[in-house]
Amino acid sequence: MRLPGILAAALLLLPLIALDGQAHEVRPGYLDIREVGKDVYDLLWKVPAKGDKRLGLYVRLPANCTGTEPYTRFAGGAYIERWRAVCEGGLVERTVSIDGLSTTRTDVLVRLVREDASSQTVRLTPDAPEFTVASVASTWQVVKTYFLLGVEHILLGIDHLLFVLALLFLVGSWLRLVGTVTAFTVAHSLTLAAATLGWLRVPQAPVEAAIALSIVFVATEVLHARQGKPGLAVRQPWVVAFLFGLLHGLGFAGALREIGLPEHAIPLALAFFNIGVEAGQLLFVAAVFLLFWMFRQIRAGLEGGTQGGNTWQLVSSVSTPVAYLIGPLAAFWVFERTYGFWT
Repeated sequence: MRLPGILAAALLLLPLIALDGQAHEVRPGYLDIREVGKDVYDLLWKVPAKGDKRLGLYVRLPANCTGTEPYTRFAGGAYIERWRAVCEGGLVERTVSIDGLSTTRTDVLVRLVREDASSQTVRLTPDAPEFTVASVASTWQVVKTYFLLGVEHILLGIDHLLFVLALLFLVGSWLRLVGTVTAFTVAHSLTLAAATLGWLRVPQAPVEAAIALSIVFVATEVLHARQGKPGLAVRQPWVVAFLFGLLHGLGFAGALREIGLPEHAIPLALAFFNIGVEAGQLLFVAAVFLLFWMFRQIRAGLEGGTQGGNTWQLVSSVSTPVAYLIGPLAAFWVFERTYGFWT
């Protein structure tokens, strides 16, 4: 393989591997505030943790609140606190903030559920570590929050991104790429909606293991194609994309169920979370092809040509080494995730 192809393969995967290695640092925190009586709130606070080390993030309630001693524990890669607070006069038009958030690289999702079952969901960031409790969440707030959550979920989902990347190596043309991406989108939209709304119930741990297995499958199909033994994924990639898209939608739903949906705007929140997932996926595909375009220019410069080869030829030239990297990594996830739910 020529130098530009090797560099393209390396630079294509290095950011994703780095992202996976730093996942514990960028996982969002989660604060759930539930009104259980007049001026009385139950709080659940989950902070990303590794072993017995947690991020230094702390909930700051308004000055009119007093709380009980929290119950704390470490579980599932998170530090968890539960306590009850009494806030004289309630929380409406008062500010809740997260101390320490401005010095991190993570976000915090806050969900406040009122006694009448209406809710407010807000995404706090290092640049905006506080929010004001509203009497009723606005439509724009729901749209913005769930759209950004969808984008963030797919761009931080290394397994989903590697699956999409392997599919790119199988399609071979722009027309087949459009059909394959559309099939994947339709499929994960169906199961995302069904699982989130409670119409379909599947344990999350086996789903995550099966998602890893789907990556092993497409990586193997890439290698078979390069060896002159194309399988179904090469002949009809949209069929494979649709079938495995159903599975990946269940994975997206697991994240959304943990976040929850605002009772007064469930269809809106679900739709924009899904749109956000799709936007993030398209951003990733665009970034991949931008990288290939850059290396076409490098190849043109090194070879003294004007075009540096066809884009899909360059995609094909790096598919084998990338598949050899993706396959073992996904196989490790299969064993890790299977071991996790069997023990």
